[in-house]
Amino acid sequence: MDEDYDVIVLGTGLKECILSGMLSVSGKKVLHMDRNKYYGGESASITPLEELFAKFNMPTTRFDEYGRSRDWNVDLIPKFLMANGQLVKLLIHTGVTRYLEFKVVEGSYVYKGGKIYKVPADEKEALASDLMGMFEKRRFRSFLAYVHEFVVDNPKTWKEIDAKTMNAATMYEKFGLDNDTAGFTGHALALYRDDE
Repeated sequence: MDEDYDVIVLGTGLKECILSGMLSVSGKKVLHMDRNKYYGGESASITPLEELFAKFNMPTTRFDEYGRSRDWNVDLIPKFLMANGQLVKLLIHTGVTRYLEFKVVEGSYVYKGGKIYKVPADEKEALASDLMGMFEKRRFRSFLAYVHEFVVDNPKTWKEIDAKTMNAATMYEKFGLDNDTAGFTGHALALYRDDE
């Protein structure tokens, strides 16, 4: 480590990787470091499960319950990139894409009451899921049917809801959905990072 560098970048989050890549592409000699054992900072994808459980001080005796530990790749923050756009062009230009792997999402999972549940992706999974009770499933089905038929440009599809003034929390209440269902709908389905 006795070499000279033009720039030292600390952290391996997406913005640090883009910055490092841009500086490198422009001819700068860059040292890129991170204090963690994994890349990605707060938006890392952690493999194997042992590292994830250690990060959050969770009991480590239950790995076999989830299959092989290395088969999991858990995002601390969901990172969905649309296939086209400025960010993708920037990632390709800087060469950061050499460190990224793009895959189709096979499913979403939530952590509730000490267990991991798959977020239902179709009616069959919803009926079999232990994530909600029977009555909550009925209410949620009504909510999803409403969302499916909703058309922004057609107020007749809004029914009794004013989509211009009603927030999501009030809409969840209108359908009688509990806080857990509202939470995983907002975070696991709609991909909002916080409750705001």
